[in-house]
Amino acid sequence: MEYNILILGASYGSLFGTKLLLAGHRVSLVCTTATAELINRDGTVVRFPIKGRESLLDVASKNLPGSLSASTPDDVDPGQFDLVVLGMQEAQYGSPGVRELMGRVVRAGKPCLAIMNMPPLPYLQRIHGLETESLKPCYANPGVWEGFDPELTTLASPDPQAFRPPDQPKNVLQVGLPTNFKAARFEADEPTALLRQLEADIEQARFDAGGGPIEIPVKLKVHESLFVPLAKWPMLMAGNYRCIGRDTMIPIQEAVHANAEKSREIYDWVWQLCKRLGANDADLVPFEKYAKAAEGLGKASSAARALFGGAEHIERVDCLVRRIARQQGFQSDTLDEIVTLVDERLGRNRAAAKGN
Repeated sequence: MEYNILILGASYGSLFGTKLLLAGHRVSLVCTTATAELINRDGTVVRFPIKGRESLLDVASKNLPGSLSASTPDDVDPGQFDLVVLGMQEAQYGSPGVRELMGRVVRAGKPCLAIMNMPPLPYLQRIHGLETESLKPCYANPGVWEGFDPELTTLASPDPQAFRPPDQPKNVLQVGLPTNFKAARFEADEPTALLRQLEADIEQARFDAGGGPIEIPVKLKVHESLFVPLAKWPMLMAGNYRCIGRDTMIPIQEAVHANAEKSREIYDWVWQLCKRLGANDADLVPFEKYAKAAEGLGKASSAARALFGGAEHIERVDCLVRRIARQQGFQSDTLDEIVTLVDERLGRNRAAAKGN
């Protein structure tokens, strides 16, 4: 069965979209006018590292069995789709056009799968005992999430690392770390069955690059546990947000391995917080496995790059984790330092923007 999938965000979203296209589904990407025109004309290209292959493999949407289109937020009717995938940075959902589209998604009552570092508020509402009202200040525009049904909202840990090569057009994405999207099931059964079908379709799909069909990495893995996507939180606090210094940024590799003992300390602290919320050890990723993967992450995190590029908003998972920790009676000096550094840099960026 072919599904119609709407993906908000044509950068990171094109990675998930390519996997759906490879499995034969119909994908529509939401993006800016210029990017939509580019994608509708030339399609997308995602570059994958393939085990045993020296060079990256370009997977072009035009060579895949599924169909791809792109449009601006104003031109989208969410009622025409089976699933909405939220693949933008959190702050973008409050931007003109996208905010109104989110309202139409709510009214259409469609299931939503987020592939964001920042979990949607309705997903957090599914965690028993978590008080979400006090978490709203961590969101750029928390009102965006009003009306979303927690039963129809879930999260996939965005473990795959990908970036737009600076010397390439905006329809090209390069995968740096080809791990899997690990999704929690929906609370409702029907959209969970849809997710499991997509999981199976992606697993079975193959791509022929000229030498016979091969398996392309980055899969969708659907889990019964609500807490599996939280496995990203220890990684973010030990690596991504520790790329951010007061006056400079460093690669994730250096953030993790320059002081592995301190990295393990904050990693284990967030691990224990996730367990306090209800996660089991099996839901999470051991530090050793993450540290090994971080050896190959030679770029600063997207959050750090955005901050030092002058961004006035980034995804504040650091703020979110600290507020949740306070609810649970947890405190970490390392996390307090991270939040302070991000607050300071955002303050400088916003002051500079006003000055201009």
